[in-house]
Amino acid sequence: MTDRALAVVRAGALTTVQDGGRPGYAHLGVPRSGALDAPAAALANRLVGNPAGAAVLETTLDGCAVRPRSAVVAAVTGAPCPVTVNGRPVAWGAPVRVPAGAVLEAGAAVGGVRSYVAVLGGVAVEPVLGSRSTDLLSGLGPAPLTDGTVLPLGRPVAGQYARVDVAPQPGPPTELVLRVTLGPRDDWFTAEALRTLGTRVYRVSPASNRIGLRTEGPALERARTGELPSEGVVLGAVQVPPDGRPVVFLADHPTTGGYPVVGVVRPADLAPAAQALPGTPVRFVVVRHR
Repeated sequence: MTDRALAVVRAGALTTVQDGGRPGYAHLGVPRSGALDAPAAALANRLVGNPAGAAVLETTLDGCAVRPRSAVVAAVTGAPCPVTVNGRPVAWGAPVRVPAGAVLEAGAAVGGVRSYVAVLGGVAVEPVLGSRSTDLLSGLGPAPLTDGTVLPLGRPVAGQYARVDVAPQPGPPTELVLRVTLGPRDDWFTAEALRTLGTRVYRVSPASNRIGLRTEGPALERARTGELPSEGVVLGAVQVPPDGRPVVFLADHPTTGGYPVVGVVRPADLAPAAQALPGTPVRFVVVRHR
């Protein structure tokens, strides 16, 4: 094993390898996957001098700790959290040097859900269908990290890591506003249900994950009963299961589904959804045009 590697000291609740995902395989039943908060992952890569789509670590709530076998430059973005090197505080949202054998730790999030750890050279696990992303639904890509996992690192590209004092990035949402275009199955719901969707407040459910953001709140009443034949669904689709509470599909969503999709959330609104804690208010704003 080359010294260009990271050893996982503490894997955390759920830490996965993510990059830009594997679009273009929905016809094979393979979702896009990739970093849920894509802007945060791209920023982490920019700070260390990687291409925007290099593979990073995506943590969930309680962070992770890794030990590089050689000196590296790293950065942590996304959900704000304490960052330390061998127990000593270092900057969050900025490039930091980590000596060989030192422990870089991204601690528990103090706001938001998912932090991103980028290392110069990128995580170089074997790609599957052109991506290094872990897909929790299909099982493609590397398994979620466990203590003791060793991850190979790529060679740095030519150039210097970013020199910044501050890397501005949005804070975790106190209210999640999701712009949604109705369709293709909004006709399966009553007019009152559509008014409810666009005017009532929902909350993020603790059952949310990388597959979908589940909501708690008023149920949407159907105008039609019976079963809908399984059909294709896309990133951001708002599917309504039998309990009537909307589910917003995220990166690891299934590529087909049999419950009606009342609308589709604009892609730009999905990154904040990745950082919305359980209990965060959710408002759906119905828009007529993209």
